[in-house]
Amino acid sequence: MDIESGSKMNVCFYSAASEKRPVRLCEATRLFALESLNRKYGLLTREVPAVELGPEAAGLSPLELYDLAVREIALRAPLRICPGELVSGAATLGRAIDHVVPATLEGKPVQVSMSHLTVDFETVLRKGVNYLDQLIDRSEKEHKDSAFLASCRNVTASMRLWRRRYLEALRDMPGYEETYQNLCRVPFEPARTFHEAVQSLWFTFAFIRLCGNWPGIGRLDMLLGPYLEKDLEDGRLTLDEAREILAHFFIKGCEWITGSSNGSGDAQHYQNIVLGGILPDGTAAENRVTELVLDILEEMNISDFPTSYRVNRKTPSGILKRLARIIRHGGGTLAVYNEESVIETMTRYGYPLREARAFANDGCWEMQVPGKTFFSYIPFDALEILQKETLKSYAEPFPGSFEDLKQAFFRDIANRVGDICRSHVGACPDGKWLERIPCTVVSVFERGCIEKALSYMEGGPVYNVISPHLGGLADAADSLYAIKKLVYDEKAMSMDELFEALRADWEGYEPQRARALGLQYYGNANPEADQVVKEILEAFADACAAWEGSCGYSFPPGISTFGRQLEWAPNRLACPHGAKKGAVLAGNSSPTPGTDREGATSLIKSYCFSDVSRMVTGAALDVRFDPVTIKGDDGLSAVAGLIRAFVLLGGCFMQPDIADREILKRAMEHPEEYPTLSVRVSGWNARFVTLNRNWQEMVIDSR
Repeated sequence: MDIESGSKMNVCFYSAASEKRPVRLCEATRLFALESLNRKYGLLTREVPAVELGPEAAGLSPLELYDLAVREIALRAPLRICPGELVSGAATLGRAIDHVVPATLEGKPVQVSMSHLTVDFETVLRKGVNYLDQLIDRSEKEHKDSAFLASCRNVTASMRLWRRRYLEALRDMPGYEETYQNLCRVPFEPARTFHEAVQSLWFTFAFIRLCGNWPGIGRLDMLLGPYLEKDLEDGRLTLDEAREILAHFFIKGCEWITGSSNGSGDAQHYQNIVLGGILPDGTAAENRVTELVLDILEEMNISDFPTSYRVNRKTPSGILKRLARIIRHGGGTLAVYNEESVIETMTRYGYPLREARAFANDGCWEMQVPGKTFFSYIPFDALEILQKETLKSYAEPFPGSFEDLKQAFFRDIANRVGDICRSHVGACPDGKWLERIPCTVVSVFERGCIEKALSYMEGGPVYNVISPHLGGLADAADSLYAIKKLVYDEKAMSMDELFEALRADWEGYEPQRARALGLQYYGNANPEADQVVKEILEAFADACAAWEGSCGYSFPPGISTFGRQLEWAPNRLACPHGAKKGAVLAGNSSPTPGTDREGATSLIKSYCFSDVSRMVTGAALDVRFDPVTIKGDDGLSAVAGLIRAFVLLGGCFMQPDIADREILKRAMEHPEEYPTLSVRVSGWNARFVTLNRNWQEMVIDSR
């Protein structure tokens, strides 16, 4: 049961495991976390939705209106200083939670905001925002009268106004002297200490969020580690003190928890963190901050910063067991990258080695170079293409061999990829980027934008990526495999008979459906079934590669659904592998629900059979465990061994999650008992009771 009440001396956090979470933080910090998880600050944020712009907004250009909105947000957004907080700043306007700039004109938001990016926090920490002002000065000499650069100057000036308001509020508050002193320097001057660095990072992150954007954090241990090591060496603070400071960073990140959502959960704000692995120079990234983050994840049920650990062949068994202990508590808080595979993928694609080694993600799990990348992904449903384009909605039998069928399907995939890429080539005809909606707040914190005098949406970043994303992979592959076995190999049905059964949604064809359902599909380490998946991915990667160099965007492939199997279900027909019309089917790179019968090791072998290294922006594998199966030290060893196998077999990204189906079902009926129960949905974690019924059922059925 999720314990949400109790005395200040008995603060507890939900765990899916029978083992209790450790206690390392002080009681005040733990109570702060519990109050935040229980919506205290999220509900306060919703009380003031936005700042309303007045008559001065009339007749302004889109960029001028945006600049006015940012300035008014900085001047008028409510300030929030939580009791005892060790870092200050808060994104206090409720419409920011809705992915819009929280400034309205006649009650309507002035525009949408940005997400799926990780901004350049490293420059802010190491050099300060004043350095960005110097970059603007230099760029203005080359790009005279640039409206974009004037907008950049407005952003940093607005950030100063916002900081000034916090300094005025904190100046005479007893107990906040160190916070005040920190903010007197950061984020405009370089951070000198660990506490300053955490404050600088949080304040910059909070300002970007205050303006409606949803940035990822990136490599937190790389960003903060050097400051902590220096402070510990100089005796400026202890490890316990540093843990308390960093815990407040995580707790402040719960300020948008409201207990409600648009259906897919109240915690999908893309504020992902990446830990571990190697640095751009090839040395190990792990440091004392890595340890502290793992401490915090293990102790508190905070899932609002989905965290991924970069694992390689040399990762010590002790670290893998530590990761397993955190994973066992559930919530999907911790996922793993096979960084060797990712780095090889990115360098093969053309990224310099140092850039590939620096990889983080976009706020979900798609790989990118943090602080230098414009990223957008375009999803499509491969199963619908197979059913409605290649197989013509089963109206007439497909003529030709199975090889002819596969090639026809691959051509249809290539046509869809062509449609996606062609629609974006026009954004930069002849290398000149067209004007897009203003997004200067994130542009200031992306390398390349100030230097080029181009915004984040207009080719400013170093890398500009549009990634076609193939969904419905397992279902399309299983459908092809079923046709191969039932029609071509075993001749159990003619194509006519199969299509009749599919048009009838298998009604009246129960024996034939049972035979289809009994085949050994993707996810069971069946090389014949896995070969179909492999060929689909090769054809998809080839289709994307054909568009490289066609414009200022690159078009690397990836695999995802991000829960769209719910959205796609009503448009899907009955499947040759036995699923009925409208079924909610496979997510990401995972098998069709119910078809993987041979266990997690076979699942990983199937996934790794394909060359997922060609999926440049990622291919996520979801792995679900029942808490009973991973109890005790043997259970930890099993999870650690599975991570090791994932790396050795060449996987890309794995999202493990622990959840008891019976607990989830109870939470559906008694949500008041489980307000903070978290589950991994796709690239994010969501509090289960804030998912709508369809999402909840999909989560349960996938376990």
